[in-house]
Amino acid sequence: MKITFTEAAQKYLAGLLKRQNVEGIGVRLFVTQPGTPYAETCLAYCKPGEEKEGDLLLELEYFNCHVEGVSEPFLEDAEVDFSEDKLGGQLTIKAPNAKLPKVNEDSPLDQKINYFLQTEINPGLAAHGGMVSLVEIDDGFAILQFGGGCQGCSAVDLTLKDGVEKTLVERIPELKGVRDVTDHTVTDNAYFK
Repeated sequence: MKITFTEAAQKYLAGLLKRQNVEGIGVRLFVTQPGTPYAETCLAYCKPGEEKEGDLLLELEYFNCHVEGVSEPFLEDAEVDFSEDKLGGQLTIKAPNAKLPKVNEDSPLDQKINYFLQTEINPGLAAHGGMVSLVEIDDGFAILQFGGGCQGCSAVDLTLKDGVEKTLVERIPELKGVRDVTDHTVTDNAYFK
């Protein structure tokens, strides 16, 4: 787990923790909606006993940080920093993998699918105002939902088979294929009607 708390951040947070006047208080680092475009990295106080099952302990010089276990792959290469300024300063958390974790052959299937949807499929669909997201995995098939300009588009079958499925199956050999659960009778925003 490569998460960096700069010296400035540790000293700043240690000062905040001291003001809580709770013996053994630390912080908890986690990501809400990890692996999605809506992911947010959060830092909260963590009193003794408030740790969650599956948390990973990061022992820092000034305090302990409990990292949410399911958030850990999304926090790889994260950095917590503090910069002083005239108004006091600002704590920043940079987590380049929060919206999209690094994946490898050992990564869970849903993470691999989401990774390739976000890095290879959706950038192309965005040109037509569209996007696709993973709903679930069913018996080795990715169940997908199209949105934006893809919903109701007359070319969606071609996009699904020759674009999305071909790309995902090439990148993820254990994937059997894809299925679309989008209601394409709604054509309000369709790119091709």
